[in-house]
Amino acid sequence: MKSFENTEIAFASKSDRDLNRAYWLFRIIGNPAMVKIGKPLTNFALALRLPIKGIIKKTIFKQFCGGETIEECRPRMMDLAASQIGTILDYSVEGKTEESDFDHTVDEIIATLEESMRTENIPFAVFKVTGITRFGLLEKMNSSSSVLNEKEELEKAHLLQRVERICQKAFDVQTPIFIDAEESWIQDAIDLIAYQMMRKFNQEKAIVFNTIQMYRHDRLHHLKAEINVSKQNNYFLGIKLVRGAYMEKERKRAEEKGYPSPIQSNKQATDQDFNEALKLLVHEIETVAFCAGTHNEESNLLLTQLLSEKNIEVNHPHVYFAQLLGMSDHISFNLTHHGFNVAKYVPYGPINEVMPYLLRRADENTSVAGQTSRELSLILKERSRRTTLKN
Repeated sequence: MKSFENTEIAFASKSDRDLNRAYWLFRIIGNPAMVKIGKPLTNFALALRLPIKGIIKKTIFKQFCGGETIEECRPRMMDLAASQIGTILDYSVEGKTEESDFDHTVDEIIATLEESMRTENIPFAVFKVTGITRFGLLEKMNSSSSVLNEKEELEKAHLLQRVERICQKAFDVQTPIFIDAEESWIQDAIDLIAYQMMRKFNQEKAIVFNTIQMYRHDRLHHLKAEINVSKQNNYFLGIKLVRGAYMEKERKRAEEKGYPSPIQSNKQATDQDFNEALKLLVHEIETVAFCAGTHNEESNLLLTQLLSEKNIEVNHPHVYFAQLLGMSDHISFNLTHHGFNVAKYVPYGPINEVMPYLLRRADENTSVAGQTSRELSLILKERSRRTTLKN
């Protein structure tokens, strides 16, 4: 395929009303001043329990989330399945600190894996390690100069038990599980856990996937090293490749603490390393399974071309494309139209607790140059096409 311009394919599942809602949402999100004002006002209104949940649920929540529960997500899952697009159920509750909350999150992740047994179009499940343990514990585990005390050792043991329980369930139901990447100052601890789980569960196929953020300048080297380690230890390497989600926070912390920033010097360097990583992963396709989680048109097209050049079937089980629900439908739906494996991340959870995720989506759309204007231009193109057909 040569482009993602076919809006008839991209928005075939969207009603005129859906398009109009998306148009106005992206208009608002594309205005930095509106986002800046809207975030504290929304949080304030929710804190005071003002009756705004209904408005949120019918607008931004409907655009970017599947529902408040797995049950509520099922209609969206069925809609995606009708277009041969898989669903990655993402329990997007953040900021918990109690052990009981962590156990509840594990139960919810297990529930998404059990749902995959009943629903054919769930190719992956996903979780964040900070969803099932304290951030501070991971910071200390990540630091070579820190020693855990007795209480923290017990917390660490609980964390490892939770991760193993999730990965064991994924293995039992044969649904691969993504472990999300997070901030660099806890990522080494997450990597260590992820690769331990791969050694145990990836002997026959890739069940456990680690996530690599290519906006870090050391990640291409890291990927090459992990490919070598997986070969030496005879297990399948599972990789979710993304650009990254914590750039401003990373740069600010590096400046405040006086260490070199782990972030690439510019977007071009990130794009170059991401595309080099795609070439490397395609080259290693016999022993590496990967998902390209990106909204970048150039990278998605490159991957389709690499598969073609290597005579690899478009629906090879080791290759998936993924985008977020409510964004880049022109990429997702055109890819699946041409037979590629595609999935959408479908976040869900109680509105109050998913708001941090939704507000981050708004921030990302505002900060990524061209993202919102691209979404708007495609919506306008499709609206114009439909108007012409009616006249």
